[in-house]
Amino acid sequence: MTSTAFSSLPLSTEFLANLDSLGYTEMTPIQARSLPAIFAGKDVKAQAKTGSGKTAAFGIGLLNRIDSGLFQTQALVLCPTRELADQVSKELRRLARPIANTKILTLCGGTPMGPQLASLEHPAQVVVGTPGRILKHCQKEKLKLDGVDTLVLDEADRMLDMGFLEDISAIIDYTPKQRQTLLFSATYPDLIEDVSQNVQQQPVEIKVESLHDDSVIQQWFFEVERDQKTPALVTLLRNYQPESCVVFCQRKQQCQELAHELKQYGFQAMALHGDLEQKERDQVLVRFANKSISVLTATDVAARGLDIKDLDLVVNYEISPDPEIYVHRIGRTGRAGKEGLALSIFQPSEIKKVQAIGAYLEKPPLFKNIPLASNNDIAKAPMVTIMLDSGRKNKLRPGDILGALTASKELNGSQIGKIDLFDFIAYVAVQREVARDALKILTEGKIKGRKIRVRKL
Repeated sequence: MTSTAFSSLPLSTEFLANLDSLGYTEMTPIQARSLPAIFAGKDVKAQAKTGSGKTAAFGIGLLNRIDSGLFQTQALVLCPTRELADQVSKELRRLARPIANTKILTLCGGTPMGPQLASLEHPAQVVVGTPGRILKHCQKEKLKLDGVDTLVLDEADRMLDMGFLEDISAIIDYTPKQRQTLLFSATYPDLIEDVSQNVQQQPVEIKVESLHDDSVIQQWFFEVERDQKTPALVTLLRNYQPESCVVFCQRKQQCQELAHELKQYGFQAMALHGDLEQKERDQVLVRFANKSISVLTATDVAARGLDIKDLDLVVNYEISPDPEIYVHRIGRTGRAGKEGLALSIFQPSEIKKVQAIGAYLEKPPLFKNIPLASNNDIAKAPMVTIMLDSGRKNKLRPGDILGALTASKELNGSQIGKIDLFDFIAYVAVQREVARDALKILTEGKIKGRKIRVRKL
């Protein structure tokens, strides 16, 4: 039987203590099955659903191969979207705390080249990024990959869907032939097999069950006419009152329009799709993660990298023709053994898509009628976000913001939520009922002896 104790791996006492402090009590199935192979230096091809712990699987593996005294890029992680790259980088930094002098750099498109070029003057041991921007830095000869010991292709299926195959192949040409290649994918289209054969050597194949346990995720299907889809969604949201909910659409424009419609009804909703500027995307993700907006309309590609621990509800406003994408979507609720809820709205003409999902899951879909219009008030999100015009490049730390808010004893730490730092901006979530007081404290006071401009979002 495979051991699920992290202590069964060749990890230092400090590394194990850090894992414990981060809440990693025992290995998830993907970690237990892939980490021994990764530590043995083997290539790995793994299929696992969102929330399975795959980032920690490859993260623990690649970090323990790093020589922190060697200032060259030794590990490269390719991701399909900026959101996922940012999420992976954050997790790697948490995992790398016990390893001194480890620099982790994120390189993605949609952000200025200048600061990235400046960061590349001093090579990072670990680089995480999107294929387009990574390739551009390689072509400019600013990013050297000839010392790469570990290459990770994360969400490989989505990278291929987005047309990154040529860029990925070009990037791999810059890396040494002798390296460890780890490929992680939620689904296994034929093209994944082709890529694996081209870039991996005798990979260990790992497949973690991707279907969801009915006891963890309740799944219901609702048939409505096309012109009744939005009213049906509004009724469901009023009825179930989720604190956090992702509503999946197929197209960017529909995503934006639906978020606007939901706002008209009184919901705190925002859209996440590929046409947003980086600052807008960051703000949407921060506000959804810190519970100051409760409904996020999203496309599949944009939602990759969305890491929300307690997602109450997933709604398929449009059903994907691919059952694997359906499984991937609903896997965002019911994580870590908690109960989740997935609701799907479909038109009569889409019944074949629903039947295909049932066949894929090997159980008949469960149908319900849209409930009668609910009289429930639309619940306000529990938190409010305050934005500060200062960030980590200004030497601002989360403790500085928390200290400023609680110094006068008007507010206590339990009323302060997530604090997110970016280069020149910071966001702090506070409980809705104390938002006015928090804004007044930050507006009238100083942080580290400086006045900082703040505003409520």
